[in-house]
Formats: sequence, C-alpha cells, structure tokens
Amino acid sequence: MSIQAIFYHAGCPVCVIAENKITDMVDRERFDLEIVHLGDNKSRLDEAEAAGVKSVPALVVDGVPLHINHGADLSALR
Repeated sequence: MSIQAIFYHAGCPVCVIAENKITDMVDRERFDLEIVHLGDNKSRLDEAEAAGVKSVPALVVDGVPLHINHGADLSALR
C-alpha cells in the first residue's frame, strides 16, 4: 500500500529546485507522488488550500502539508 503525496509548486526557481530534490528522494515504491504545477493548473488551487497549503513549494503527505520553502503565497497564484 502506497502513501499519497502531492507536491504543489508554481514553477518559480525555488519550486523547481525543490521539485528536483523531492523527485530524487522519494521512494516511489512507498509513495504515490503526484506533481501539481499550480501556475499551469489553477483549477487545483482550492484543493491545495483545503489541504492546508499556504505557500509553495509544499508537499502534502498523507493529508499533512509540509511547507518546504517560500516561493509564493497561494493567494498570489489566484
């Protein structure tokens, strides 16, 4: 059984670095990792906010939001 993980980002330099690190580090046998570019997919902003994401990049693991760094506030992407 894999654990759901969603990495939300906006494509900024901070987000791209974090995405590269996350995809390199995550064990794909244990985690079902989805990458969501909120700059390209604004329809998922409400979902990210409901999951507790305040800024990107952020990784939501099994429903728990983990803010990695501060690239942009979610409100700036609306």
